[in-house]
Parts: sequence; C-alpha cells; structure tokens
Amino acid sequence: MGLAQSPDPLPSWKDTPSREAILAFVDQVTDKTSADYVAPAERIATFDNDGTLWSEKPLYFQLMFAIDRVKMLAPQHPDWETQEPYASLLKGDTKTFATGGMRAIGELLKTTHTGMTATEFEALVSDWLASARHPTTGRAYTEMVYQPMLELLDYLRSNGFKTFIVSGGGLDFMRPWVEKVYGIPPEQVVGSSRRTVYEVREGKPVLVRLPEIAFVDDKAGKPVGIHTHIGRRPLMAVGNSDGDLEMMQYTAAGEGPRLMVYVHHTDEAREWAYDRDSAVGRFDKGLDEARARGWTVIDMKRDWKVIYPDPKP
Repeated sequence: MGLAQSPDPLPSWKDTPSREAILAFVDQVTDKTSADYVAPAERIATFDNDGTLWSEKPLYFQLMFAIDRVKMLAPQHPDWETQEPYASLLKGDTKTFATGGMRAIGELLKTTHTGMTATEFEALVSDWLASARHPTTGRAYTEMVYQPMLELLDYLRSNGFKTFIVSGGGLDFMRPWVEKVYGIPPEQVVGSSRRTVYEVREGKPVLVRLPEIAFVDDKAGKPVGIHTHIGRRPLMAVGNSDGDLEMMQYTAAGEGPRLMVYVHHTDEAREWAYDRDSAVGRFDKGLDEARARGWTVIDMKRDWKVIYPDPKP
C-alpha cells in the first residue's frame, strides 16, 4: 500500500503550516469540483536534488565521489602530489581546495568524470555508492535522503503528479540510482551534462564522455532545462538554495495555482544548520524572496519528525 493510501500520507511531517500548505495545494488542484482543478498531464513537480532530496554537507556528494576518484587514480599520476587542485585533496585538505573556487571544481570533475564511455561511468558511480560512506554519519550516501521528502514524492505521484529532478548535479551521476532511491525514472532527470559523442569501439557502438561542458543546469539554467527536457512549466517546484531561485520564479509566473517550496536547513543536531553564509547550498536571496512572496519554507527542525530513513541492516 502506498503512503498516500494510508490514513496519514506524510507520517514523518509534523502538523505545521508547511505540511498543511502542501496538502491543501494538492487537494485544490486535484479536486474536480474546484475552479482550480488541474488535469493530470499538467501536474508537473520539479525537485532539486542536493540539499532538497538528500544532504549536501560537507561537500556536494558528487564532489565526494570525485575526490575518491582522485585518490584511486593518484598512483598513475605522481605529479598530482605537488599539482593543485589534486595535492590538497590527497592531503585531505578540502579547505585549500575550496579556495580554488569553480576553476578547481571544474578541473576536478573534468579529470574524474571524462575519458570513458557512459556505461563505464555509470558503473563507477554505482560501485562507489555501493561502498562509500559519509565521513560524518558513516551512512551510505543513498541512506542520507530525507524521509519526509520520500513521502512527499510518493504522495504527489499517487495524486497524479509527475515528479522530476532538476539539479545542478551531473545528469549521468544521478541517473544510475534515482529510480531505486526516489522512484524517479532516469528520463525524468534534468541535470548538468558534458559533451558526449557516438563512437564504434571494437565493433560496438558506445557513447564517450568528453571534457567539454554541454549544459549547466543551475540558477538561470534550470528554467531552460525544464523547457528543453520537460516542455511544461511546473505546477510545483521544490528547492533549498539560491541556485533554485530562477526555477521558483519561473514556476510562480505560470497561470493558475502554483506552489513554491523551499527546504531551510535549521537542524544542527540531526543534520546541519546553514543558509546565508554557506559555501555549499547558500540560501540568501531565495530566503528573502520566499518570505516576501509568501512561498512555503520548510523548517527542518520544526516541520520534520525525522530526517533520514531507518538505516538498512
């Protein structure tokens, strides 16, 4: 039995205004007697991933994957011991690495995410997720998803919504596992991507990942990605940072009822507390606009009974 068929469709949510706003919106757009009824085909809900569906501290999990890749590849590159951004990472010094900004991150991702086929990259991601553990919690990264958001995804789908991920994270990094973890199939994932080309190797057709970036699905790129890959304006958008603000604005600009939801990280005991000054998942302009426009802001400490699912044995 799905969660939406149970007496309480959102059992991990406290009875707060955030929960009530979501339930009321779903009732509003699915009630055929309502003037605000929306046909199922138009019930599009888009979700950011990092910091919205799973945690993102101390670094985005895709960067944690890239760092582990650097450690694995280091024996083949002795020059990395003195070459940045690799030298700092091999010493475990992520603070120095972070001073390199987006240039250092871009170099890291180019080195660790390209030069292989799409199938080979998928296997690397799947193997890493099966064995890697978060440095603080000791959990598998796929166990650091938010239980209340899993319930929300299930609740929306049971009410005729089609759920999409629209993330700044790598498209090919997310697609291998999101269906198993979130119930979202790979064709409903919009993300950043690299240029990929078709080749025939040893008589077999393959797709090869190149160093060049094809599309960045962040900030103003998110509405573009939604238009290109989904073709419908969202009825509901959920995010957690300034990187999601343009997706919220684009959703809010549609005609008829719309719901914009932000996740505010306020629980330093069960997860992390951060917003305006965070280098990862900064929530500053988005927080101001959400408050000014009356969008729904989920306070993790106040609104959620639990953060993560019970760990698997």
